[in-house]
Amino acid sequence: MKFIDEYRDSRLARGLACRIAQRSTKTITLMEFCGGHTHAILRHGIRQLVPRTVEMRSGPGCPVCVTATADLDKAIALARLPEVIITTFGDIMRVPGSCSSLQKERANGADVRVVYSTVDALEFARANPERPVIFIGIGFETTAPTIAAAILRAHKERIENFHVLSLNKLTPQVMKALLDAGEIKLDGIICPGHVSVIIGSHPYEFIPRDYRVACAISGFEPLDILLCIDTLVEQIERGEPAVEIAYARGVKPEGNKRARQLMEGVFETCEADWRGIGVVPGSGLRLRAEYRRLDADKAFSVNVAPPREIMGCRCGDIIRGSATPLECELFTKACTPETPVGPCMVSGEGACAAYYQYGVPPDLPGA
Repeated sequence: MKFIDEYRDSRLARGLACRIAQRSTKTITLMEFCGGHTHAILRHGIRQLVPRTVEMRSGPGCPVCVTATADLDKAIALARLPEVIITTFGDIMRVPGSCSSLQKERANGADVRVVYSTVDALEFARANPERPVIFIGIGFETTAPTIAAAILRAHKERIENFHVLSLNKLTPQVMKALLDAGEIKLDGIICPGHVSVIIGSHPYEFIPRDYRVACAISGFEPLDILLCIDTLVEQIERGEPAVEIAYARGVKPEGNKRARQLMEGVFETCEADWRGIGVVPGSGLRLRAEYRRLDADKAFSVNVAPPREIMGCRCGDIIRGSATPLECELFTKACTPETPVGPCMVSGEGACAAYYQYGVPPDLPGA
C-alpha cells in the first residue's frame, strides 16, 4: 500500500536499529506517551530491535485510561436521568466506574448510544428535540477541535437540547506533572503524533529547556518510531536535548492553526483529574462562559458518591509508567479483554490491551 509499505520496510528497519545500537553508549529510559505508539511498538517488535541500553516505558497517552473514576461515575449518573440520551465513543462504554459502567446502564434501560463523531450526537439532538442529549467528551487535543466545532454549530443553530460533558485533557501539562513527580527518571519522550498534528512542537519546548529531557515527535509506523528513537539517542549522546519532529509528513512546528483556534475559542483551561496521577492544574478543558448553557456540568445536577477504586488493579501505576501490565497480579487472570477489570485492558489504546494482544519480550520488567 503506497505511503504505508515504505514505512514498514524491514531492511530499512534493521539498518535504523543497527545505527541506534552503534550510537547508544548510555543506559537511558524513554517514554512513549501515546497509547497508539505502545500498540505499534509491541505489534512490530520495536523493543526487541533496540539495544538493551534503551529501556522503553509506556505513559498516560490513552484518554479512556486516564479518565478518573469520579468522572466516569458522573457520566453514569447522567445516564440514569429520565429522558436523557447519552452519546459517546465506544471505548468508554465498558470502562468500570465505582459500581457500574455505561454499558451496564444501557443494559438496564438507559438510553446510551455509541457515536463515531460529534456530528452523530448533534443529529440525535436534532431528531429528539424534546429530550436532552449529552455527549461525553473524551480525548486529548486530537478530538477537542471536533467537539468544539459541534458546540459552535449547536450554539449557532440554537439546538437547546445538546450538551457536552467535557472530560478532554491536555498533554503537555501532564508531561510536566510526571516530570515534576520524579517517580521515573526519563531521558527522552516520544511525543504523540496525532496530538502534535494539532498543537505542533512548540508546546513541548519547556521539556528540554527546564528538565533537560530529549523530545521527538513520532508517527505510528515502525520506521517512524525507530527514527524517533534514533533522534532521541543522538540528542542524549550529544548532551543536547531539544524538540525535534521525526514525523514531518504529519506535523508542523505551529500545528494546525485552524483546529487550535476552534479549540481555544470554545474551551478554556481548567484543572483535571487524571487516573493514577491526580488533579493536574491547567490540564483540562471546560466550555467558555458564552457556551456555558451547553455544559452538562452546569445544566444537570447529579449526586455522585465518592469514587471507589478497584482493589488490585494497577492501571494507575501503568499509566504513570512506574509498572508494566506484567507486574499486575490481575493481568491475564481476572483481567482479560473479555472480562476487563481496569480501563487499560478495555481501551483500544490501553497498555494492558496491547500487552495482552501482542505479548512482550521475556526480558522486560515483570516478565
